[in-house]
Amino acid sequence: MPFATLGLSPALVHAAAQAGFATPTPIQAEAIPAVLQGCDLLGAAQTGSGKTAAFALPLLHQLQLSAAGGPRRVRALVLVPTRELAAQVGEVLRSLAQHLPSPPKVAVVFGGVSINPQMLGLRGGADIVVATPGRLLDLAERNAVRLSAVAHLVLDEADRLLDLGFSEELARVLALLPKRRQNLFFSATFPPAVQALADGLLKQPVRVEVPQTAGNEPAIEQRAIAVDAARRTQLLRHLVKEYGWSRVLVFVATQYAAEHVAEKLYKAGIYATPFHGGLSQGARNQVLQEFKDERWQVVVTTDLAARGIDIAQLPAVVNYDLPRSAVDYVHRIGRTGRAGESGIAVSFVTPDAEAHFRLIEKRQHLSLPREHIAGFEPAEDPAVALPTGPQGTGGIKGKRPSKKDKLRAAAAQAAAASASAPKKGL
Repeated sequence: MPFATLGLSPALVHAAAQAGFATPTPIQAEAIPAVLQGCDLLGAAQTGSGKTAAFALPLLHQLQLSAAGGPRRVRALVLVPTRELAAQVGEVLRSLAQHLPSPPKVAVVFGGVSINPQMLGLRGGADIVVATPGRLLDLAERNAVRLSAVAHLVLDEADRLLDLGFSEELARVLALLPKRRQNLFFSATFPPAVQALADGLLKQPVRVEVPQTAGNEPAIEQRAIAVDAARRTQLLRHLVKEYGWSRVLVFVATQYAAEHVAEKLYKAGIYATPFHGGLSQGARNQVLQEFKDERWQVVVTTDLAARGIDIAQLPAVVNYDLPRSAVDYVHRIGRTGRAGESGIAVSFVTPDAEAHFRLIEKRQHLSLPREHIAGFEPAEDPAVALPTGPQGTGGIKGKRPSKKDKLRAAAAQAAAASASAPKKGL
């Protein structure tokens, strides 16, 4: 199925071809016609499946049809959870828009950098704004951006934006938008609590869910290696050299661990550098660009890089520390095997993390054999017993629900009750 059959303008079909999109991916083939029809949409598909173009192309088409004279007004708003994802989405929109007869102005705004250049960039208005919620609110409070004309709202990585960490800021943003608008929610995962909140915000949405099948699942080889915690850095060095990986993204639990592991690798002769939220935005941008340019062989990162980081042809991802949840596992390994490429995802399973990894396997319907690498066999016996109790396991994070888990459950119940009540429309 070519892009020309989806209802896009010839200019955008040409733009898709110039961007290297030969044929629509499953999420694009199903989502683009629905967005062009003006429907609310909830799109769920694995990472690297082309979700950004699935909303970027029809948005640009609609803005061209509704273009009018006079001052520019923000007609499309794309909200994202991280600075890196904001920059990436903005890059895709600008790349596609440059082929249009009257390209819309795309503004990208996020925190961590001076607000003044962003305020200057918004002078004269913008047609599309890609933003993190906090910085968008800062700009709105300074009257640098007005959102009263927004006709299309996109939540990219919607599960993060609908989570409690962003819920207050998101509510404040929504209060600034017109009630009548098109809402598009995209993510690789929609946990039940987040699904309930989304149901309360969307109006009769088209649901586009692209499950992994033999035909569309990423070509990611998943491996689990048993190792003692103290030997992980040595094992990582061994694997990097053994397989000759040109680039590796290594996930750890904390900023300190990112600094520590990167330093150990660098001293061992491997070009490694940390990447985490404690770095300035300029430093983060520089690390990513240099990693893309293959100037760094290993980037050691927190979950900051688990979403929205698109590194073309990234050969390998390593879970040095296991992710806290099964959802984060999906996003982490999705940094490799993107856009039809193959990749490998390795998880280090220490004896005290064995039960945790079994829960991740259960949630992801996986069953990975525990490999033993010669010279790195664990000396300890793994704690294989799973958490049990009268109320069930309580989830991957532990036997009992945390305070945050309880708040999520309460929010989901409130959203479900609201969704079942008669609606006046958004």
